Amino acid sequence: MNDERPQDRPPVPAATVLLVRDGEAGLEVFLVERHHQIDFAGGATVFPGGKVHRDDFDPLLRARCRGADGLDADALALRVAAIRESFEECGILLARAAGGAGELIAAARLADLWKRHRREMKDHRVALRALAEEEGLELACDLLVPFAHWITPEGMPKRFDTHFFLVPGPPEQVAAHDGHELVAGRWLTPMQALADADAGRRTIIFPTRMNLAKLGRSRTVANAIAAARASRIVAVLPRVERGPKGAVLHIPPEAGYDVSEAPLDDFVRR
Repeated sequence: MNDERPQDRPPVPAATVLLVRDGEAGLEVFLVERHHQIDFAGGATVFPGGKVHRDDFDPLLRARCRGADGLDADALALRVAAIRESFEECGILLARAAGGAGELIAAARLADLWKRHRREMKDHRVALRALAEEEGLELACDLLVPFAHWITPEGMPKRFDTHFFLVPGPPEQVAAHDGHELVAGRWLTPMQALADADAGRRTIIFPTRMNLAKLGRSRTVANAIAAARASRIVAVLPRVERGPKGAVLHIPPEAGYDVSEAPLDDFVRR
């Protein structure tokens, strides 16, 4: 019998990717819609990402990662997870030919890798290290720019310790949803996504909403990358307090968001 209370459950490490590109209306980010039958944030519009897996900590992967210098095992595993989830969920592979120049793999090669390896990776039958070694690849951890860090409040039935990474969308690769956990994928400006949520056309949970608003301050990919590199990442562990109008979430003002408190319903709303 498991008598562990929700507030006693440690959050699960996770990584999320904000793929961005320059569009006609300004900066766009790739968003996916989760399947309605998934137990966490089912039906919600989110950034691609997921839990860090044991294989992401494989120490032999370090030799296959550009940009690993100075990163401890946990920090590197988060970046590996972000790259793996991007490949599994939306067909983007942030990788280069080992020892090659700065260009990421081209669309034709990516299509072949997706066809041959995505399902077995998704089912955890093949680890990312095996793929990188077999295909002669080097993971582009150097392209991942830390953007945010959110921890699910205590007492929630599922808790995650999620690191958000910003990365320019590879121009020669085409993002797409996986058709299983994710049922739709689309490039949107942050403001368009938020307007859709306000109009009831899509569901966006509180952390995603806050990070869309933060990203929406930048008009171009270059602006967004520069702003992220210049910012100090402050971990956001929302604190719940009871007030006259009900439960309220408080987040650290120094985290750099436009609001520092919101109704608890904004967090748990689907």
